[in-house]
Amino acid sequence: MTATTSPRVATATARPATRPPNRMRAWAVRAPLLPALVFMIVVTQLPFVATLVISFFDWNALYPKDRHFTGVHNYQQVLSDPDLRHSVWTTILLTVSVVLASLVLGLAIALLLNRRFRGRGVVRTLMIAPFLIVPVAAALLWKHVLYNPEYGLFNGLLHYVGGPQPDWISNTPLLAVEASLVWQWTPFMMLILLAGLQSRDSEQLEAARVDGANDWQVFVHLTLPHLRRYLELGALLGSIYIVQNFDAVFTITSGGLGTANLPYTVYQTFYQAHENGLASAAGVLVVIGSIIIATFALRVVSSLFREEVSRA
Repeated sequence: MTATTSPRVATATARPATRPPNRMRAWAVRAPLLPALVFMIVVTQLPFVATLVISFFDWNALYPKDRHFTGVHNYQQVLSDPDLRHSVWTTILLTVSVVLASLVLGLAIALLLNRRFRGRGVVRTLMIAPFLIVPVAAALLWKHVLYNPEYGLFNGLLHYVGGPQPDWISNTPLLAVEASLVWQWTPFMMLILLAGLQSRDSEQLEAARVDGANDWQVFVHLTLPHLRRYLELGALLGSIYIVQNFDAVFTITSGGLGTANLPYTVYQTFYQAHENGLASAAGVLVVIGSIIIATFALRVVSSLFREEVSRA
């Protein structure tokens, strides 16, 4: 008795053999992304690798033939030099103060713009405008239009009311830089927090109102816990930028009067002292700090996405 196999069964058993392996299908899906990946590696990673290599050399641009390998000496000098340590402290102080002030102001503005009123869309658009201005242009605006002791707007208003005429940049240099950055980054924080406010559960808010909760109780017990992830995201993204900020310091104070942060010190070390190795070591430390902050930011973003997917 001979066993017979139907053509349909034979075709079904033969079909998996004709399919490409999973690994080949995965490479076929990823192939269109390879040019972009190669471009990103060439543009971003190769310069960083070159900077990392140079950071281990004692290399002065004025004496290119006198370079030699020094190991981690440049990093030790960055961490032990008083000027460089002061620039690290200035960077931390600038970042913390700007991020906290921007978050507080952004939250207050977001709470106001979350209410319904006539012309809300126009007001939201106008509030975003400072963030869209080129950083150098924003710094020049604050330096000449607002801070100038002779024709600046601040001193003009003080002169109108009979007040003093201070030199804002000379008297409060770090505060002058911080104010310009807070003005530019508050709209960014406002956008993130406004998105968080609009994602609240309306049924939960109505239930709290029915139970007799006032505005402050709703804000403390419902709004703030809901906005925790959004506050973390805004703080992390703002910190990534402020740590690397160069435009405001260079434009407003030129790094003087104790306002030189680490990016400006890297610029000064490279272009004025021509110490390529030392500047590269300081730049690598800035990149490492930014990567650490960006790692936490990516975790917060992924957790937000997971919450939105689970809620949907």
